[in-house]
Amino acid sequence: MKTNISLLPYHTFGAKVNADFFTTFSNKEELKTILQQKPKDQNFIILGGGSNILFTQDFHGMIIKNEIKGFEVVHEDENNVTVKIGAGENWHDTVMKTVSNGWQGIENLALIPGTVGASPIQNIGAYGVEVKDVLQRVEFYHFEKGETFEYTNQECQFGYRNSIFKNALKGKIAVLSITIQLNKQWNFNTSYGAIEEEIKTQGIETLTPLDLANVIIKIRESKLPDPKKIGNCGSFFKNPVLPKKEALSIIEKFPEAPHYIVNEETIKIPAGWLIQTAGWKGKSLGNVGTYPKQALVLVNNGGATGEEAWALALQIQKDVKTQFGISIEPEVNII
Repeated sequence: MKTNISLLPYHTFGAKVNADFFTTFSNKEELKTILQQKPKDQNFIILGGGSNILFTQDFHGMIIKNEIKGFEVVHEDENNVTVKIGAGENWHDTVMKTVSNGWQGIENLALIPGTVGASPIQNIGAYGVEVKDVLQRVEFYHFEKGETFEYTNQECQFGYRNSIFKNALKGKIAVLSITIQLNKQWNFNTSYGAIEEEIKTQGIETLTPLDLANVIIKIRESKLPDPKKIGNCGSFFKNPVLPKKEALSIIEKFPEAPHYIVNEETIKIPAGWLIQTAGWKGKSLGNVGTYPKQALVLVNNGGATGEEAWALALQIQKDVKTQFGISIEPEVNII
């Protein structure tokens, strides 16, 4: 247990904030002990990679960092492989391990920052793929009940960047592991964004999971900042999914607006385009701004506080609402 510790090494935005207490756990029993021994009324949060969180002030309570490791093949046949992965594993490292084995399913999710434990909470997604597409089970510890549960894909109530863990179970559980099923018979999703163009540029004729992961990495690196070099929380806002009538009205006014049909009733319009069109791409407010190559990402230009970043986010929300009548919601957890 550490006291009055700087959180700079533990979150990617890079705001100078402290926590009253900080500790880690590498298995369920250690977590149970920590929760039993801490004062009953003490505030606490479970922290993963710190890539999807914005601290707007010092944290008066306990940060409990999830460091559960593990990568176990629990079933394998000629078509599929099922893998159980510890919540504290690095997500990108996990992706690269699977594609290096020739297993297909999460290659489109390469280079997403954070840990495995955050993946079902956020239902992380990119380039037409979401973690719910491969996820079979989530194992988690319920704080109040003091028990371990295992939810199926359906029980997780997945939605766009959403799950039961962000709603009914928010702040009540810690993810211990996830179990995913991957394919040995490849079925790639290359239709989203610039993937097919990049495949042609690289001259790839016979695509493998590793090839596609490397294509995704190159695309992401070309337009997203490296949090080790420029502090950021990743994509700050969710892409709004709009009723078809509302989306078509915007597309009529702005024919150049990129959009993606989600289903018969809804259409998704990228938040990055809305922010850019509202005039915020590459603009700054004090020590924070939007990334010049991707307006969806708020960056720390040096010495920024989380409070400054949140003030910028609120101003962006206001301007997008004024111009388009659309409310964009943060994807990042604001503390």
